[in-house]
Amino acid sequence: MTSLGDKGSVQTQTKVLSQDSWTQVSCPCCVSKQVEPLVLIQLSDSVQPVTKRWLISLIETSKRHGGAALLAHPGEDECGDVVVVSAPRCTFLKATEDLGLCKKYHNEDMVAFSYHDKDNFSNVDDMQEFLTLAERQYIVKNELDSLQAQKKQRIPGIPEAPGVLEAWENICQKLVRAGVIKDIFPLHDQQRLNDLGRRWYSKKQIWGQPLDAIQSYFGSTVAFYFSFLDFYTWALVPPAFLGLVLTFLLPGGGGVVKEQAGEGVMEEDDDGPSVSGHMVQAVFSMLWSTLFIELWKRRSSSLSHRWGTLNLAERFAGPRPGFHGTLGLNPETGRLEPLFPEWQRQLRVGLVSLPLVGLLMGLVVLGMTCFYHGEALVQGFHQDSGSLFSGVLLYMPSMAHIVYTNMLGNVYHAVAMQLTEWENHREESSFQNHHTTKVLLFTFFNNFAVLFHIAFYKQDLPLLRKRLASMLIGNQLVNQCTEVVVPFIVDRFLSAPHKKEQEDDLEMDKLRAQRSLPPYPGLFAEYIELLLQFGYLSLFSCVYPLTAVLLLLNNITEIRGDAYKICKLFRKPFSAPVSNMGVWQTAFEVLGFVSVMSNCWLLLLSPRVQEFCLEGGISGKNIILVAILVEHVLILVKMVLAFMIPDEPDWVRIKREQIEFNSMQALGQQVRMTKSRIITNNIENPCQLLEQPGI
Repeated sequence: MTSLGDKGSVQTQTKVLSQDSWTQVSCPCCVSKQVEPLVLIQLSDSVQPVTKRWLISLIETSKRHGGAALLAHPGEDECGDVVVVSAPRCTFLKATEDLGLCKKYHNEDMVAFSYHDKDNFSNVDDMQEFLTLAERQYIVKNELDSLQAQKKQRIPGIPEAPGVLEAWENICQKLVRAGVIKDIFPLHDQQRLNDLGRRWYSKKQIWGQPLDAIQSYFGSTVAFYFSFLDFYTWALVPPAFLGLVLTFLLPGGGGVVKEQAGEGVMEEDDDGPSVSGHMVQAVFSMLWSTLFIELWKRRSSSLSHRWGTLNLAERFAGPRPGFHGTLGLNPETGRLEPLFPEWQRQLRVGLVSLPLVGLLMGLVVLGMTCFYHGEALVQGFHQDSGSLFSGVLLYMPSMAHIVYTNMLGNVYHAVAMQLTEWENHREESSFQNHHTTKVLLFTFFNNFAVLFHIAFYKQDLPLLRKRLASMLIGNQLVNQCTEVVVPFIVDRFLSAPHKKEQEDDLEMDKLRAQRSLPPYPGLFAEYIELLLQFGYLSLFSCVYPLTAVLLLLNNITEIRGDAYKICKLFRKPFSAPVSNMGVWQTAFEVLGFVSVMSNCWLLLLSPRVQEFCLEGGISGKNIILVAILVEHVLILVKMVLAFMIPDEPDWVRIKREQIEFNSMQALGQQVRMTKSRIITNNIENPCQLLEQPGI
């Protein structure tokens, strides 16, 4: 059993489980008196005991014989519908090397972990100190997902049709389809969770989060999100301050508009300064977005080094559970696994996925066009009749457009998931990146197409200002209600009696009680919300300078609300080790470049610029040429700024290069040791080393 030490939090959790019922291990270094429950497998209520015993034996069997080399506990009894899983020390250490995690060496440097050099790493005998809770739970889940049938066989206790495992079929996925496994989720450590909550969302100070504690408990995926949210909220202070100055302290600087009767033309106060507030806000937004992204990259790389994820090796890990292909030897690792040609995947993406995504994007534009056409028809009908019925009809185009976009959004999300599954990506990160990219395209069109239409087709800045303000205020009110108020009411009032019953029942199984919580929905919607905020701010804030102020006020409560939700209202999610935000970081960078073009063309609509061009006798053609020139100059300035600010600090770059150098040295030493063993043991076939202990 795993050497975990006598930790108080583990003792609290393991009171529910009998230590004698854990499966045994043969490795002497993995034996311990206490095992930490990490992952719960929820089985079907009708599962047969023989099926549960078969699953437990498969979990405990060594990898050499087709098992997962983990520790399993049957729960309350052999006939129950739960299996609790942990892992022995050697499984943890070998998985740490496979993932490419960096850990503290004896000299306190972060070094890529090597199993053959394990004795030189700090805390290697105490898995609770060596690995974070999130890493231990992810390793267990990863080992369960890697279970594959070595040959065609029947699952005991399952009817013949759905209970046949084909050779090299993923076992966990098969058990889910067969209705044996209902869910797999990591277990909360209630004592640690309460301590984290007191430091995180319960404290009175506004700024600052316990990022290291978040990373340790929830993993680097969650920690990177909250770190980015914190960094982004701090970064909103300068544009918020500028927006307040332009709106309230600088006469006419905020682009305060007066609409000429019946014309909808924007003009600024004549007493305003010589430089338009639109120009100041536009240039500042472009520079701010560049500095924000580049400085975040530096912070991201620093956190990645601190959390040991700077040198991840996902490309050399096993394929994700949904990956399929022709069985063969991986040319990079030499392992037997499904293979799928890269050119076929690219062909599927280029010839099927891209055209379908483009078609659905066209449906978004079609819906917007029909909305404006229907709105014009209804307004004309209302002007002619002026009846109560025609007044009610004025709301019909908006309602129809909302229903249409929601239905199209649901269809698009389902199609995007099916397309990404069909593309058959080997790595989980590649799968998530392609799926996220597809959904981002739809989200961008769905949220910004109307604003671009008003700005550049109608060229109606007062309407753009009103629409942007209404979207910001409306979205934030809805988000605050759904993400803070409703969860708080549910947790404090609706769930309180149920929680009291659980606390009063001394025989209540604390592990089974976690199944009543809903699964965590993930960070997709949270990142989408931040991306939309960044788009409103960088693309259109020159029209509405108070955008940053509203976003800053929203995010101050957003941090605490998101923290409260993940700690109190949902099951603990699995979190894979990551080195950055992935495709989300790229999305923010793309929006930063789009903001240059957006702000340049919005400046053309500024009354100051139009007045200046008319007074100077500049023709419309020359105005467009000047705008294109300014746009390219600003893009060049943006690229120069990005080049001048390195993506990672010098000390992180040096540490990364040291990690790569040490990894090369360790690999060379391991090769020399292997050759020495071949010579010493007189092994003719090097593949026989796979059967030797420790290989």
